[in-house]
Amino acid sequence: MKDLTPNKADLDPIEIASRDEIAALQLKRLKWSLRHAYDNVDFYRKSFDAAGVHPDDLKTLSDLAKFPFTVKTDLRDNYPFGLFAVPRDKVARIHASSGTTGKPTVVGYTANDLDVWATCVARSMRASGTRPGDIVQIAYGYGLFTGGLGAHYGAEKLGCTVVPVSGGMTTRQVTLIEDFRASTIMVTPSYMLSILDEYRAQGLDPRQSPLQVGIFGAEPWTNAMRAEIEAAFDMHAVDIYGLSEVMGPGVANECVETKDGLHIWEDHFYPEIIDPVTGEPVADGEKGELVFTSLSKEAFPIIRYRTRDLTRLLAGTARSMRRMEKITGRSDDMMILRGVNVFPTQIEEQILKVDELAPHFQIELSRHGRMDEMTVNVEALPDHADNAERAGAAAELARRIKQVIGITVRINVTEPGGVARSQGKAQRIVDNRPKA
Repeated sequence: MKDLTPNKADLDPIEIASRDEIAALQLKRLKWSLRHAYDNVDFYRKSFDAAGVHPDDLKTLSDLAKFPFTVKTDLRDNYPFGLFAVPRDKVARIHASSGTTGKPTVVGYTANDLDVWATCVARSMRASGTRPGDIVQIAYGYGLFTGGLGAHYGAEKLGCTVVPVSGGMTTRQVTLIEDFRASTIMVTPSYMLSILDEYRAQGLDPRQSPLQVGIFGAEPWTNAMRAEIEAAFDMHAVDIYGLSEVMGPGVANECVETKDGLHIWEDHFYPEIIDPVTGEPVADGEKGELVFTSLSKEAFPIIRYRTRDLTRLLAGTARSMRRMEKITGRSDDMMILRGVNVFPTQIEEQILKVDELAPHFQIELSRHGRMDEMTVNVEALPDHADNAERAGAAAELARRIKQVIGITVRINVTEPGGVARSQGKAQRIVDNRPKA
């Protein structure tokens, strides 16, 4: 792979500022953000008052722990515009979640918010190895989902040529990569596997593609998956993080020269890690639930938002800003099988260690009597699709999962193409258990 380390001269000065400079800027902006939310959003004023705190109580960064959390149900309860902190006619754009599990969560942006967002995504892309003038294919979905438009405006801000393909049309994705000579692709990692399948189906060598950088986000993925994609395409696979409630993609990003965790753009987002049970902050380096407070958002300030993502904070390396470890899973994606906590990424890691299996899988949960059961549906690779090899691969995967994770599961190894493909976020878990 090509060395794509950015020149230090091209970085924003705050990326390599001292920790004291970063902390001073954070404190100044945090005071503004708390006051902005309190003065302009009824929900925050009532929430702060009920907790007996006031924006003036923030004297140091650690004082933020005195303030109440915001959770996703708060956004749904204030649907659609109850959490906006500016008049509606000052909102330049609205994004929203799909609302498949209830009312959608709605977020808004002023023109300045959109500029900050584009700047953060451009910074993320530069950290990934993308350069001004590069051709960037965006295969995230466009629309109310923040992925497509967030990536699009960031790429334009960086000075790239944008190919706004959106998700789906996998055959066309490959054609456009090859014909337009895209050097960067922005896409979910699960859909990148579908693009890889299409390369092979067309008889093309993915290692000869023009792609040099893949910027992957919107779902947890493992370092084993990174190795799989990098080996297949001879390109850098870099992690980007974001969520619509906080901004969208571009809250944090890995640096291509280290790939050792995602640097949080701490000049705009203040991170905390809390114990997911007690809600108490834990020290940097300890694992827990990620919490974010926005420092510069005008239309939709967010205070101590519980993301449900599980990770830990680490000191900066390639940048001064702190890193978050790759997301291992979400607390609401965690499955408990016979008392053992299990995340889809743990299953993925074991699948990638079995040579006969493709990295396409889906987990089914069912209940027989009083016992929950898990079935892992996974595909055989084309060269290992006969019944004997599939049976051997199933036995090997079951053994690995039992040995490493400590649970007994059923393994269903299908023929190639037997697991539903994702064209966006992968649906890793299908819960067929009776509802309580």
